[in-house]
Amino acid sequence: MRPRIRRTTWPRPALVLTDTPQPACPLCRGEGGHNHDYGDHNGEYAGTDWEPCTCWDETRRWVLLPLPHRRSGGYSDEPPF
Repeated sequence: MRPRIRRTTWPRPALVLTDTPQPACPLCRGEGGHNHDYGDHNGEYAGTDWEPCTCWDETRRWVLLPLPHRRSGGYSDEPPF
């Protein structure tokens, strides 16, 4: 396991400790997986699937610190002074 700290916004803002792919992995070359394009029954492009590599576990994550929600920069009920 190669831990690193990341910021996430889903399902809520938080700092999480997560696993990272092995940089010298011969299967994914450190990218953590492969993209696979697929088509519908007519052969047209229909989307992309992500297949994670075996060198890491993307479900390994632990919340270290929940972060407060950011207020939008729009209008507020409070006066500016």
